[in-house]
Amino acid sequence: GVGFRYFTRHRAAEYGLTGWCRNTPNDKVEGEIQGRAEIITEFFKDINSGPRGARVVKLETEEREIIQDEKHFEIRR
Repeated sequence: GVGFRYFTRHRAAEYGLTGWCRNTPNDKVEGEIQGRAEIITEFFKDINSGPRGARVVKLETEEREIIQDEKHFEIRR
């Protein structure tokens, strides 16, 4: 939920990644991330562990089109 989204935004900023995340109606968190492949791999390791108190059940990934001129990572509502 909320803590996980802020954890994700903080990690993305630390790694210099861009994209977004949000909660879904079924209590999941979804998002998109852009950056160098090796940095994204490290980011996913952090996200798969989650913040203290969070329980990550399953991390799913898929390739998407690059969004040009994206400048930061945001939390969407």
